[in-house]
Amino acid sequence: MTHRSAIRSRVAACWTELGQTAYEEALAVQQARVEALLAEVDERQVVYAVEHPPTITIGRNGSEENILLPRDRLAQMGISVFAVDRGGDVTYHGPGQVVVYPILHLGPWGNDVGWYVRSLEESVILALRTEGIQGERREGYPGVWVGDEKICAVGARVRRRKSGEFVTSHGLALNVTTDLSHFGVIVPCGIRDKGVTSVAQVTGRAADWHDWAGRLRTAMAEVFGFAWETS
Repeated sequence: MTHRSAIRSRVAACWTELGQTAYEEALAVQQARVEALLAEVDERQVVYAVEHPPTITIGRNGSEENILLPRDRLAQMGISVFAVDRGGDVTYHGPGQVVVYPILHLGPWGNDVGWYVRSLEESVILALRTEGIQGERREGYPGVWVGDEKICAVGARVRRRKSGEFVTSHGLALNVTTDLSHFGVIVPCGIRDKGVTSVAQVTGRAADWHDWAGRLRTAMAEVFGFAWETS
């Protein structure tokens, strides 16, 4: 699944690993890059990979009812809660999860938002395939699934430049060795009749955050036509 624009020429981009970073710090990094792209003062395409401490985020379409414990109890468990400007409902971030935030202007891909979201999913599907995991899309349910269990959440936001070109933020969260019990404090993505899983749970083997960040990096280069540069 390669967009015609990506076939014609590679797109220079920076892959930047932020390591273990508090959610609010990573959000500030994202927002600064988005503002630079919107102002057209810095045209670099940047993709951030990060691992967050336990965090619940509520998207623009989310409901507080999908958080099943009071805030003080979550605080006792060390879980922070943030309302954010991405699409989607409630999701969880935590250790052992590779979170990827592409901050891109979409002109090189025909300014096609639908293609962009499908390509985030496709990148995850390709990365999972390297470990023999059959990831797939489910009609009406964004993200990537293994059977009836979600292994990767996808939630993006786009804003428009004066030219009409879209700029992206937020992105995807792949469960690698994530503590899946933490999903029990929410209704993930507002979906009550399906579960969540991780790479480690599916394979029954140990998995490594840096290894899977690298697999996503390789898959995104294939799908988006990225030529990675050092940041």
